[in-house]
Amino acid sequence: MAAEKLRDLSQPIDVSLLDATVAAFYGTGSKEERAAADHVLRDLQNNPDMWLQVVHILSSTQNLNTKFFALQVLEGVIKYRWNALPVEQRDGMKNYISEVIVKLSSDEASLRRERLYINKLNIILVQILKHEWPAKWRSFIPDLVAAAKTSETICENCMAILKLLSEEVFDFSRGEMTQQKIKELKQSLNSEFQLIHELCLYVLSASQRTELIRATLATLHAFLSWIPLGYIFESTLLETLLKFFPVPAYRNLTLQCLTEVAALNFGDFYNAQFVKMYTIFMVQLQSVLPPNTNIPEAYANGSNEEQSHIRVLESSQENISALLLGLQYLINISYVDDTEVFKVCLDYWNSLVLELFEAAHHNLDNPAVAANMMGLQQMPLLSGMADGLGAQIMQRRQLYAGPMSKLRLLMISRMAKPEEVLIVEDENGNIVRETMKDNDVLVQYKIMRETLIYLSHLDHDDTEKQMLKKLSNQLNGEDWSWNNLNTLCWAIGSISGSMVEEQENRFLVMVIRDLLNLCEITKGKDNKAVIASNIMYVVGQYPRFLRAHWKFLKTVVNKLFEFMHETHPGVQDMACDTFLKIVQKCKRKFVVVQVGENEPFVSELLTTLPTTIADLHPHQIHTFYESVGQMIQAEPDPQKRDEYLQRLMELPNQRWNEIIGQARQSVDYLKDQDVIRAVLNILQTNTSAASSLGTYFLPQISLIFLDMLNVYRMYSELISTSIAQGGPFASKTSIVKLLRSVKRETLKLIETFLDKAEDQPHIGKQFVPPMMDPVLGDYARNVPDARESEVLSLFATIINKYKVAMIEDVPRIFEAAFQCTLEMITKNFEDYPEHRLKFFSLLRAIATHCFPALIRLSSEQLKLVMDSIIWAFRHTERNIAETGLNLLLEMLKNFQASEFANQFYRTYYLTIEQEIFAVLTDTFHKPGFKLHVLVLQHLFCLVCVDMLTEPLWDASTVPCPYPNNSAFVREYTIKLLSTSFPNMTSAEVTQFVSGLFESTTDLPTFKNHIRDFLIQSKEFSAQDNKDLYAEEAAAQIERERQRMRSIPGLIAPNEIQDEMVDS
Repeated sequence: MAAEKLRDLSQPIDVSLLDATVAAFYGTGSKEERAAADHVLRDLQNNPDMWLQVVHILSSTQNLNTKFFALQVLEGVIKYRWNALPVEQRDGMKNYISEVIVKLSSDEASLRRERLYINKLNIILVQILKHEWPAKWRSFIPDLVAAAKTSETICENCMAILKLLSEEVFDFSRGEMTQQKIKELKQSLNSEFQLIHELCLYVLSASQRTELIRATLATLHAFLSWIPLGYIFESTLLETLLKFFPVPAYRNLTLQCLTEVAALNFGDFYNAQFVKMYTIFMVQLQSVLPPNTNIPEAYANGSNEEQSHIRVLESSQENISALLLGLQYLINISYVDDTEVFKVCLDYWNSLVLELFEAAHHNLDNPAVAANMMGLQQMPLLSGMADGLGAQIMQRRQLYAGPMSKLRLLMISRMAKPEEVLIVEDENGNIVRETMKDNDVLVQYKIMRETLIYLSHLDHDDTEKQMLKKLSNQLNGEDWSWNNLNTLCWAIGSISGSMVEEQENRFLVMVIRDLLNLCEITKGKDNKAVIASNIMYVVGQYPRFLRAHWKFLKTVVNKLFEFMHETHPGVQDMACDTFLKIVQKCKRKFVVVQVGENEPFVSELLTTLPTTIADLHPHQIHTFYESVGQMIQAEPDPQKRDEYLQRLMELPNQRWNEIIGQARQSVDYLKDQDVIRAVLNILQTNTSAASSLGTYFLPQISLIFLDMLNVYRMYSELISTSIAQGGPFASKTSIVKLLRSVKRETLKLIETFLDKAEDQPHIGKQFVPPMMDPVLGDYARNVPDARESEVLSLFATIINKYKVAMIEDVPRIFEAAFQCTLEMITKNFEDYPEHRLKFFSLLRAIATHCFPALIRLSSEQLKLVMDSIIWAFRHTERNIAETGLNLLLEMLKNFQASEFANQFYRTYYLTIEQEIFAVLTDTFHKPGFKLHVLVLQHLFCLVCVDMLTEPLWDASTVPCPYPNNSAFVREYTIKLLSTSFPNMTSAEVTQFVSGLFESTTDLPTFKNHIRDFLIQSKEFSAQDNKDLYAEEAAAQIERERQRMRSIPGLIAPNEIQDEMVDS
């Protein structure tokens, strides 16, 4: 092929041939032609001398794709090899790119025609700047400003370059440049901003060209978040911007700039200028969009101007009226039927309400203020009110009372759907069961719920009044619609816990009574389903109320039993889920004899159980059994508890005994598909009850345990025979899948029971030995496709539960499960995903609790273990890699404390270090960053404090011994990294390794050091690097959680781990 000639780069490249090759790659020719062109272009791109041809290509070709190809080659060189190039080559390239940009942007026609090409050249120039400026190209900003003044089109492009530069330094620099470099560039931009500022103001005042003004406004928008404040408030910048606002062509860009200014944090120094800006803006807004416009209809481009400076606007009467007008605009905009517009408004309302709430909340140390904040406005004002602070807060509250009341109505009428609600209206207006969760809606619900809780704290009475008024409009039919009832009930459910208990009780008595009446008087299946879903959602959110009112609790639960017979899609599911939720929070109420009752509710329930569950599907029955299990678990009298359990399990046990009885007469009975399904269902019902009852499930599992193991063994043999006879496809047949489901459910039942049972050794002694052969032996004997991964997780649970008591069984487990599982999972990274994770979890359990058993392994077996751990953390599947790394840390710490430390580390130290550096610098393994750092820190600490008493190097191959292990590891690491990263100088590598040794005891410094190294080595450039900062993000989330705990109602009742306060 002619294109092969391109590979010879000893003479200038044939540009027309290159054009043809690029055209073939992008063209519509045959697949082979495209593949051949791709191959040639890749080879050229990887050729280290190719970049020397870039100037020749750019000046000779007219084809845009070829230009882009050449620039891609150049970009790679700039990113990874720039500093290694000779000075004259760097200067030549720098000057060439600058000249081409100036030439192309010097007249209007070529600037428009070559826009894409110029944009790419601008990006290349900014990439060069990140290396050269400020140290090696001091005159860059003055040169740029001088060029900009020569022509308006050049000026427009200069604005684009400045915008790119600002974004590179301030927005996208984290994880792209070292901390030192970022700091240096920020300082340079700040110190040279004077010239840029003058240029922007000059353009805005003198130019008439729309494109240039738009480019300048866009650049300003990028700069406003970081430039020194004097440039904004002490110059004519704001006045200039406000002049542009009424002009339609500049309105949106100006608005973005003004919003950016409004979001700045500038203390009190510039308040006057800020107020002036806001008032002028509001006057202009009224001329653009008169206040009486129906905004949802006119759906205009509104935006929130007054973001974090609302305090400043409360200072005088004129400002207040402008402020209230602004809030009214925003409430009108919030009714626009557009999700994105609503989200923007919602973020604003959330921050405003939070600020009002916190201002009040922070003064709660003052008893008078506290009384008022808590909604106890009826209390006589305490003497402490006179101190002015309370008065000030009350004044603020009154100032915002009007807008906040309107905002409550807005939130109630637009409330998003919570996760628990399963019944929705589809696009055809039918009421159906929800099939997929909409994450967008869930996020919106979370923010709206938080906003509504703050609003409720600000004025409980108004919140209650608005909700009850809307509810009475539902009842009298004035306002009745599915959507209105839904949003109202979702809002009522979402403020649970935010009112004082007494007020909440009063409020809920009315709400539940009205909803139950509504259910009685409304006709139509769909209507009833909507009302049912709302009743269930509301009662599920108020466990505190139900615990305090037995009559209501009983009525609600009986209503749920009624809904369990309602076959409308989603209603039964929701009834079972709500029942479980209520029982978890109120379980003791059901096992005590309540006033006016003859027996505890649980006993009454068990009598009518067969009729209650008659219409439920199997998965709903399992949830029901889990709920009743929760009740029985709360019964303190062991005799009654066992009697309740026996009554609960009567139906499944009856069917189980029938099946086992028939099987004793003829084993073939168990092969019938319907029987297999029945066995599976019985086991699932048992698992559900076991998950609630824990230790108290012992009498029931003892009844069926041995028969269950016999069924397990028989089904296992059936599966093996089917696979042996039918080959690999047999494992996909429905009968084999069904048989395997029974095996899995058996293992799950045993695991659930042992996991939930309290730590009682006699339970372990009773259940573990009988399982050794039917479960473990069966696992080893089976063909790989018939091995259940649940066996591994079951034994991991057993070891985690009974710890050292299991040490004698480890060799047996090892023998049965280790070698055969490793063979299954080390062929590639894809097969048997379930076995992988569970295998490493089992290994981790053994390493944590039965470490002495690992030491007794032969060196071949230990090598297998270590190889499998290395294999795990090389895995690209995140949870397997993390399990492997945690397991490695466990092993390292345990070996360090054992007498075999020297022997172990001499064998594995260098291998582990090398493998960890390999995954650390591999972009696929970024999520494991935190654990990689911990392993490296452990390894370096070991040699720094001389914990090992023998040398790590092999004396027979190293001619001159090292003074200590630390010196040896230092040299080894430098060699390892130098060969892995030839693009880094030996001085850089040595500096990095020395830095690691110096900061072994200081984890944050150690971690930052590694982050900088990853950027310098260019392994982690130009990608999303948030995983390197995941730990810091987790700490931030925890701080937010602590804050939420301090505000009543913010954490939903079902998320609170309350020790039952219902006794």
